Amino acid sequence: MSEPAHSAQPLTALDARPPCLATIDAVVAGERMLVTCRGEFDMGAEELQPELYAALDRSATGVDLDLGEVRFCDCGGLNVLLGLRREALDQGKTVTVRAYSPTVGRLLDLTGARELFVTERSGGPGGSDTPAVQPVPVPVPVPVAEERPEPMDVDQELRREVDQLRRAMRTRPAIDVARGIVMASFGLSAEDAWTVLVTASQNTNTKMHNLAQDLMGAIHGDPVPEQVQQQMAAAVAKVRETAQTSSGDAA
Repeated sequence: MSEPAHSAQPLTALDARPPCLATIDAVVAGERMLVTCRGEFDMGAEELQPELYAALDRSATGVDLDLGEVRFCDCGGLNVLLGLRREALDQGKTVTVRAYSPTVGRLLDLTGARELFVTERSGGPGGSDTPAVQPVPVPVPVPVAEERPEPMDVDQELRREVDQLRRAMRTRPAIDVARGIVMASFGLSAEDAWTVLVTASQNTNTKMHNLAQDLMGAIHGDPVPEQVQQQMAAAVAKVRETAQTSSGDAA
């Protein structure tokens, strides 16, 4: 008898790395490299690391990322970008995001990684090189002749960025495990499991890493908040309904 389409898969099945469904184009932009990313950034995007690191090496000051055409991105893809940023810090360079799609924007918000990449001139969804938030004009006091601007503490700034990077990296494994739990429990694909987590996180106003901790605690018998259970169940039903509708249309 054939196996049901939504049968649960053991967690060991997650060890197989998916194919790379993303591409990048790198062009020189003065002292920096402009890297345009397209497609799906998940664990398979690790295959692009050599190209990303090569673009970083070719730059004098760092890499600007255009993520406006990334239609799917999960923690595996974010890990690739975080690794690039960490390498840039080691070389005394920077990695910024010039534009991002709504999918990438949600991921940056949920993981708290937005401030690591997005600069004041980063574009929002759809890709724009204008400031994402227009500053409100305020009166500028005339400085006294003796006053001198305080020099920037570069070491302190770098330490702050490294601490932020480490916090984002610590949340990634828990979120990946949580996605694996959802995949194994409900027999969902990696993309559908990610959709379930994002939906439940948004509808319960719970940070993604906190939601992941709740799901991991359930393995050891800790109760999952009732609101989270309800939203998870509703999200699972929704993705299955969407999959059935798509299958019916294809037939």
